[in-house]
Amino acid sequence: MFGNRIKLFKLLGFEVRVDWSWIIIAILIAWSLSKGLFPSYYKNLSPQTYWWMGIIGAAGLFLSIIAHEFSHSLVARKYGLPMKGITLFIFGGVAEMEDEPPSAKVEFMMAIAGPLSSILIALIFYGIHAAGKQVGLAQPINGVVAYLAMINGILAVFNLLPAFPLDGGRVLRSILWGVKKNLRWATYVSSRIGSGFGILLIVLGVIQVFRGNFIGGMWWFLIGMFLQGAAKASYQQLLTRRALEGESVRRFMKTDAVTVSPSISLEQLVENYIYKYHFKMIPVVEDHDRLLGCVTTKQIKEIPREEWSRRTVGDVASQCTSENTIEPEADAMKALSIMKQTGNSRLMVVEGGRLVGIIALKDLLELLSLKVELEQ
Repeated sequence: MFGNRIKLFKLLGFEVRVDWSWIIIAILIAWSLSKGLFPSYYKNLSPQTYWWMGIIGAAGLFLSIIAHEFSHSLVARKYGLPMKGITLFIFGGVAEMEDEPPSAKVEFMMAIAGPLSSILIALIFYGIHAAGKQVGLAQPINGVVAYLAMINGILAVFNLLPAFPLDGGRVLRSILWGVKKNLRWATYVSSRIGSGFGILLIVLGVIQVFRGNFIGGMWWFLIGMFLQGAAKASYQQLLTRRALEGESVRRFMKTDAVTVSPSISLEQLVENYIYKYHFKMIPVVEDHDRLLGCVTTKQIKEIPREEWSRRTVGDVASQCTSENTIEPEADAMKALSIMKQTGNSRLMVVEGGRLVGIIALKDLLELLSLKVELEQ
């Protein structure tokens, strides 16, 4: 789901990160508030005031979404479910779970916590707004407070839609799961409903565009596209997890791995290995598969071409890390998770300091495709 992410801070043990897409959307929100919403409701203020209202309003929305996602994360921690952190992206935020909830009850409690927190925040801001009107709070300040009350209410209502993977869709899934005792079926039904809601929003967006509301229609269209895609991806993710969980890396690894000695030149490496086997990462071993590290095409590119014949693989090889190695008895789902996080399509399988095999993404996907086809 995410590209490059920036770590903002860590609070209560949870890392809060922001995807580059959120920075773009934050600027657009601040612009639309300062040029559209606030000038239409509060007349005769200076352009600078509108811009400050827009920036503060966007920042308030940012903090509201973080509070919403923190509520999910805190409930997950209460029930012992590991959380990777919170990431803000173009359509809001997501509390990243390392696994599916262990029961329908935990799913329900986690899902409902977000909308309840947004409702509470909306009520707090509404109370401040009502009190501000009574005591004569400055119009720009009270206007931003009113906006934050409204946007948190909208956030709560939207997330309560029974469209998976929105919170309301997760509530629906938890109910279906509790009734049928079948997580896969519950996910299938709720994701289909979520996909249907996405199509509905797309249609409504197109209608809005033809009626002249281009910006509003564009947002409905994009949110619908996102919701439809996220619903399908969530079901596929569950199928992937169910297909690979319990399967060890040893089952998928290739034991006849292509390796190189640290003494050969970079020129020999490129001509006899990289161009021949088309691998971007090759393990470096000596003394009967004792793993020294690995060499990648990225490292080779940093060396001037004229030095390739004089430099050896041992000169540029990097140390093995948890990002490019895995144990043979590890769960295949762990291997897939590492590949997803690092972008590596191959991992070295290491046991007792020795290279025992290579596991590739294509091998995992081949088994996944067969399992889904046979067990669908």
